[in-house]
Amino acid sequence: MKTTIEKEFQLQEPIAKVWSQLSDPTQVVDCVPGAALTEKVDDTNYKGTVTTSFGPVKASYNGAITITEMDANQYKMTLNGKGLDSKGKGSAEMTMQSQLKEHEGGTAVKFAMEISISGMLAQFGSRLINDVSDQLLNKFIDNFRNKLAGLAVDNKMSGASMMGTVLKSTVGGLFGGGDKKE
Repeated sequence: MKTTIEKEFQLQEPIAKVWSQLSDPTQVVDCVPGAALTEKVDDTNYKGTVTTSFGPVKASYNGAITITEMDANQYKMTLNGKGLDSKGKGSAEMTMQSQLKEHEGGTAVKFAMEISISGMLAQFGSRLINDVSDQLLNKFIDNFRNKLAGLAVDNKMSGASMMGTVLKSTVGGLFGGGDKKE
């Protein structure tokens, strides 16, 4: 199952400050719900884990992130990630492109992610994956804002919140014409 997610958000922080945090995986990982770095291989390669829940299904991935483009002058970055389900029942791949621009005294952050999932989570379909991903991205944005402001971040995932997303997506699929599986 493949899906693309695009998001744009504004921060009231200078672009240089946003870039320094966002372009450093060791600084930004604690903003990502369920993620942890386990090893810095070199300046462009990292190993880590991501644990996510889709309703009653919990998946943990062991994987690697590679920074394939890092243009500090244009504030552009591309990451590729690959992970295997720790139970051997699936895999996930992701390519994320991000771009920062100055915007009204702050910074506009725009990114697009292409995600490919196989195994048990793929059975949920793109609608649910998009709904849960959107919720996780919103939590990331809140955490990132807090980190930039010097406040505490919480990268734990809320099981109740994820279950609500599963129910919403399932009911929406039943009454809204169903889910497109790719």
